[in-house]
Amino acid sequence: MTNSKSSVNAAAIRAADTLLRGVGGRQVLLRTPAPAIPDDDGEQLGLSTPQFQDFPLCPVIYRRVRPRIPSSVATAKSPAPQYELLVSATAVNALIGSQEYNSAATLFNTAFGVLIDGVLLEIESATFSELGGAAYLYRLLLRAPQALRT
Repeated sequence: MTNSKSSVNAAAIRAADTLLRGVGGRQVLLRTPAPAIPDDDGEQLGLSTPQFQDFPLCPVIYRRVRPRIPSSVATAKSPAPQYELLVSATAVNALIGSQEYNSAATLFNTAFGVLIDGVLLEIESATFSELGGAAYLYRLLLRAPQALRT
C-alpha cells in the first residue's frame, strides 16, 4: 500500500511539473534571510548587516488574481492587487532539503518574499494540493509592495 501511495504521489508531481511547464512555466526567486556574518569593514556598533539569499523556483505560473468582492459591497477604493504563484513541489522539496528547512511552511514563513521581474512581492499565504498524503503543488498568494499599488 505504501508503494502505491508513493507512486501515485510521484505521478501527481510529474503531472503538475509538466502542466506548469506546458502553460508557460517560468523561474522566479525566493528571497530568504542569510546567516549574519560579521564584516569588519561594514559592521558598526556591533551590528551585522542583514544578508539575503535568492533561490530559484522553477517551474512556476505567475498570474494576477481577480478580487472577490460581493456585489452588495460598494467600495470607493479598489482592493490592492493580489497575485498567485503556483509552484512545483519538486522545486520546493529540493529547496527544503538543500537548505535544511523542516517543512515548506517554515520555508515560506521565513522568506521575505518572491522576486519577480525585479519586484519583491510579499507572501500573504501558502497552501498546497496533495495526493496520497504528500504535496504535489504549492499556491502562494502574493501582495505587491505599497509603492506599486494603485
